Amino acid sequence: IDSFFIYCHVATATLPASFNDLLPHFLVEPDDEYIVKNKPVTLTCRSTPATQIYFKCNGEWVHQDDHLIDRTVDPATGKPIIRSVKIDISRQQVEKIFGLDDYWCQCVAWSTTGTQKSQKAYVRIAYLRKNFEEEPMAKEVALNQEVLLRCHPPEGVPAAEVEWQRNEHVIDPVNEPNFLVTADRNLIIKQARLADTANYTCVAKNIVARRKSSPATVLVYVNGGWSTWTTWSACSSVCGRGWQRRSRSCTNPTPLNGGMACDGQNVQKSACTATCPVDGGWSDWSNWSECGVDCSMWRSRECTQPSPGTGGKDCQGIDLQSLNCTSQQCLQTANGVEDVALYVGIVAVALCLTLILIVVVLVYRRKKEGLDADVADSSILTTGFQPMGIKPKNSHLLTIQPDLTTTTTSYQGTLHSRHDGTTHTGTSKFSMTNGPLLDPLPNGSHHTLHNGKMTSDPAEFMTRLSNQTYFKTLPRDVANTSYGTFNFLGGRLTIPNTGISLLIPPEAIPRGKIYEIYLTAQRKEDLRLPLAGCQTLLSPIVSCGPPGVVLTRPTILSMDHCSDACPENWAIRLKKQNYEGVWEDVLMMGEELISEPYYCQLEAETCRVFSEQLGRFSLVGESLNMSAAKRLRLVLFSDAYCSTLEYNIRVYCMDDTQDVFKEVMQMERQLGGRLIDEPHVLLFKDSYHNLRLSIHDMPQAHWRSKLLAGYQEIPFYHIWNGSQRFLHCTFTLERLNLSTCELTCQLCVWQVEGEGQSFSLDFNIAKHPVGLGSALAGPSAFQIPYLIRQKICSSLDTPCPNGADWRLLAQRLKLDRHMSFFASKASPTSVILDLWEAQHFHSGNLNQLATVMADIGKQEAMIFLVSDGEC
Repeated sequence: IDSFFIYCHVATATLPASFNDLLPHFLVEPDDEYIVKNKPVTLTCRSTPATQIYFKCNGEWVHQDDHLIDRTVDPATGKPIIRSVKIDISRQQVEKIFGLDDYWCQCVAWSTTGTQKSQKAYVRIAYLRKNFEEEPMAKEVALNQEVLLRCHPPEGVPAAEVEWQRNEHVIDPVNEPNFLVTADRNLIIKQARLADTANYTCVAKNIVARRKSSPATVLVYVNGGWSTWTTWSACSSVCGRGWQRRSRSCTNPTPLNGGMACDGQNVQKSACTATCPVDGGWSDWSNWSECGVDCSMWRSRECTQPSPGTGGKDCQGIDLQSLNCTSQQCLQTANGVEDVALYVGIVAVALCLTLILIVVVLVYRRKKEGLDADVADSSILTTGFQPMGIKPKNSHLLTIQPDLTTTTTSYQGTLHSRHDGTTHTGTSKFSMTNGPLLDPLPNGSHHTLHNGKMTSDPAEFMTRLSNQTYFKTLPRDVANTSYGTFNFLGGRLTIPNTGISLLIPPEAIPRGKIYEIYLTAQRKEDLRLPLAGCQTLLSPIVSCGPPGVVLTRPTILSMDHCSDACPENWAIRLKKQNYEGVWEDVLMMGEELISEPYYCQLEAETCRVFSEQLGRFSLVGESLNMSAAKRLRLVLFSDAYCSTLEYNIRVYCMDDTQDVFKEVMQMERQLGGRLIDEPHVLLFKDSYHNLRLSIHDMPQAHWRSKLLAGYQEIPFYHIWNGSQRFLHCTFTLERLNLSTCELTCQLCVWQVEGEGQSFSLDFNIAKHPVGLGSALAGPSAFQIPYLIRQKICSSLDTPCPNGADWRLLAQRLKLDRHMSFFASKASPTSVILDLWEAQHFHSGNLNQLATVMADIGKQEAMIFLVSDGEC
């Protein structure tokens, strides 16, 4: 047959051209096909004119029985002709030639004039592998940057087509010109936008299968940019040196999707000097004018010495004054007799009213002196003396008893007998025993003089006090309030465990007066101070009163503060609230005036305020530079009992003052918390950076952290303004076994871009909690007995040529920097002893004070060590 085909083909080539029209012509040639799975493919061939059509595959003729032939008859010749032929190719036939060339088939058609061959049709087994040769990778790109995502699809037959999806939606580069699919099937995002942040997937598909790559996340981030600076603020001082600030924000643009924050400071400070306002002053009066026809003359003055400027006040008063002329100067005639009668009548009425007023005052003073003597005599009953043979004129006053049941810290002073010439029946001197000069009060007893009326319920006292108009803002928290009744012997009020106390020196209350005085610590959220700029609250807000009471000597209010005590970094002001509720600056540290009713001594952790007026006070600081720092106290609590795998550690960040620590203790006691470590002190700088806290170095075999982030952060302003209580963050840990009780770890605390501190924790969560403490109170209000104090003051107040007076006492007690303040007082020695009492209430040593007195050369030092009989 092959030789026949070859012969026919050669013969056909030598035939004339007119015979070529009778050669077979293919109407349909077989096409390439793909076998999907096990489904065979069909090849079709159609030719005209053709007497025979057969398929030849891979060089071998296909058996005649495998052909499906469509036959018909030629109407012109009546001979049979073939119109089309089909064969089926199975997967097994193709796999037989594995490793050889591709499987192909060709159609051969015969006619009476010759043969023709069709094109070759290749039959292949279709497939698509599972794994991509290269998958797109996640990328983080900046805004407007070009992004290239690569994709090499899996190997397959036929070759896979590639399309891209964004968040499961097909990307059409025709409709979305920002996208481009390259010839090698990669995706290009020409200019990344925020909306292009998405998951991108490469999809490969052919007739067999469809494959998806792993999604690649493209994150378009925006780096932060600074806005323009604001204008400089007004100078913080209205007169003299001050500070001004300007700020900018990281909003041009705002950092997004993890973009970098702005580099640099968002606040700038600059020193400024404000021109001081000049108040106007009157010039001298001009000479009187001549007497006019209306019997009056005039004179004037001008507001020119100096003229008001820079917002200063205008002169107060009139600038033009008139006066009636005398009868000799007046040009008109006046009735002199009538004027004299009028003046005489007015003078007579004035004299009568003056006499009546004098009589009333004398009667009132006599009655008042009798009452004052009785009250003063009754105070002897609360002293350590034992008077013999004394019978007061008003025996009903002896019924005043000390209140031994009150638990608040009330008057604790040691009262003494009066020997100012008061007449008594019997001897005028007391009979002294050979015991101590002043017997101490029994431990735990607090003698309170209530002027004949006992106040046994502290809550009732605070309710009664807060009902008055000025005291509406006083808290009704008895635990943070102390009160008592005092006379001229003075005393001390103390709020336990807060560092807040009020010393009322002897003779501060006038003789014959009895005052009911209170001391309370305000909650910061109940009474917010207006803070501006870089100001921060450095102390508790303390109220003592009632305001308006007459004091002859300054009291000493002691309270904690949390500044770093570096005066070059701070401008510290003492603020006081007036009757209208407005906070006023009454004192600037370092600029005290001895003529003012306020004075302050700032120690490392305590502030002593000398005040001749009671009221509501607080200490406010303004940082002058970024080196200024507040002392913070970090306190760690956890649950007292833990029966689950989870374990919470609460880290409180508070001002380093005792009153805030006491509040947190009370709250944790209510929550059932336990203190797991000693408090730690941290310096927090005015750098506008947040505070970060983290826990590290836990034993991984027993504990793990459940926090998603590596640290927790407390915003800067929440800490700096000092007005938020109970500021804390919670670390949730998980133990892998309920039997695990020991926990060791490191607590790291730092400000962003600043130095940090690390604290080691080592405790057992199964141990019972330790008690949170109780209030302490001394047995008496003063360490120096009243009689001895009087002798010291009389000895040292008088100036000595050799300097052995109160000035040397202040120097030996290291208080000489307040010399000008002490010198402005009537008794400098008493003020020095008041300050010593306020500083050494719990730690004072009378023997040390006696040694100082001996060094000065005063024999009164021996008074501390002798008995009252020897005195």
